[in-house]
Amino acid sequence: MKLIIQIPCYNEAETLEIALNDLPRQLKGIDEIEYLIINDGSRDNTVEVARKWGVHHVVNFKQNKGLAKGFMAGLDECLRNGADIIVNTDADNQYCAEDIVALIQPILNGKADMVIGARPIDQTEHFSFIKKKLQHFGSWVVRKASNTDIPDAPSGFRAFSREAAMRINVVNDYTYTLETIVQAGREKIAITSVPVRTNAELRPSRLFNSIFGYVKKSMLTILRAYMMYKPLKCFGYLSVAPIAVGILIGFRFLYYMGIGQSSGHVQSLILACTLIIMGFLTFMIGLVADVIAANRKLLQDTQYHTRKTEYDAIYMQMKMEKEAVKTYRVLADSEKEKESLGSVSISL
Repeated sequence: MKLIIQIPCYNEAETLEIALNDLPRQLKGIDEIEYLIINDGSRDNTVEVARKWGVHHVVNFKQNKGLAKGFMAGLDECLRNGADIIVNTDADNQYCAEDIVALIQPILNGKADMVIGARPIDQTEHFSFIKKKLQHFGSWVVRKASNTDIPDAPSGFRAFSREAAMRINVVNDYTYTLETIVQAGREKIAITSVPVRTNAELRPSRLFNSIFGYVKKSMLTILRAYMMYKPLKCFGYLSVAPIAVGILIGFRFLYYMGIGQSSGHVQSLILACTLIIMGFLTFMIGLVADVIAANRKLLQDTQYHTRKTEYDAIYMQMKMEKEAVKTYRVLADSEKEKESLGSVSISL
């Protein structure tokens, strides 16, 4: 069982070594642990710090592409290097690395394919009152959109099985945290959450410049993900209001027409027809989007099988190379033993 711990980095030279030093070197149930960083166009010596420390893999971007792109590139590289479990954590040492053992346990036990580390948000001192409330509200919205019970949706401390990592797709450029939960919930990927601890803040968050910007981008990400995975329900809800209002106004016009006073209410008839047409068109957009979503599922299945074929071939090649090395060492040791026995018999 091979675990690869990946860390997205953007100008993290000052804190990266602290985070790396806390990472586990061995874990129960894990035969091999490797470390990977995603250098998202850093302008400092982040890569030099990582290589000097001894990370096994480095994914390099020439310019900053954002957290979501870096996360997906990291998953791809981990899968190419034969990871059975992938853990994602932050370079600012926000999460307690000792809790990685708890994070991967549901995967080792076969109970989940995706595990989210739930931070003690209310007890985190460097979170402001507003940020705490927004974290809770955002997690509630994600739970409703994804039909899951994840208490800390924005948490970046998470683990993926090999199977889940091959099925994950992130299409927004902002962050992977919210969209992956919505996708996991809607695609029936086994997902759970475990409580984790946090460390003292080493630097301010770089994900957003203001509370308003964070809320706006997060809500747009959630809405977009929900529209992608449940388009008919989403557009169906949006079509209800104009159709309902249009029908009410239409009945009002019919009432006046019934009492012989419709001549002064033609505007109501036009408005009612306009609203009903708008609602109907919105519902039709939902139908078209639902067909597109069905095609997207087929493309995702094709992508999954392509990934599985490619990564499993690489995995088997790596396994065969390791077995060949072991066999060579056994044969070499056997030859040395024969030579030593031969020299002993000659001396006798």
